[in-house]
Amino acid sequence: MRHYAFRGAKTPRRRLPMSSPYLLPAVALITLSIAAYTMVGSPASGVAGLGDFRLCGSARQQNCVIDGDTIRHGGVKIRLADIDAPEVFSPRCAGEAALGRRATERLLQLINAGPFTLVRRGTRDEDRYGRKLRVIERDGRSLAATLVAEGLARPWDGARRSWCG
Repeated sequence: MRHYAFRGAKTPRRRLPMSSPYLLPAVALITLSIAAYTMVGSPASGVAGLGDFRLCGSARQQNCVIDGDTIRHGGVKIRLADIDAPEVFSPRCAGEAALGRRATERLLQLINAGPFTLVRRGTRDEDRYGRKLRVIERDGRSLAATLVAEGLARPWDGARRSWCG
């Protein structure tokens, strides 16, 4: 004999008892997933990265170097909080454009040289453009410090200064 359900009629559902052998593994899996996400976090919160970066192109890439002081990691735009690098998209002179390209290429090399960590420093989480403010570290040392040492960037002191001499 067939049973037909009428519109609005509730069909009985079989419920698992709270002592089901499936309940504990399901709760454990959910808890571990949440814990793993919390420990690793979003790409902008202290997560370690593995240097599989390219230069950002026109496509929305997950992991790429935008310029000498900005990257995209896990799709999140991140501004290196500890340096100022020359502009490549709106340079004020040819010298700034050339130095900006060199800084961008060098940051790409540095970031792809091995695992790194994004570290939040200071009180601000984001800049006025919505980019996460982070320091990229490897073995406890800022990758940006290398750019500064090589003359491709300068320490960020809160003031914008010209790269055109």
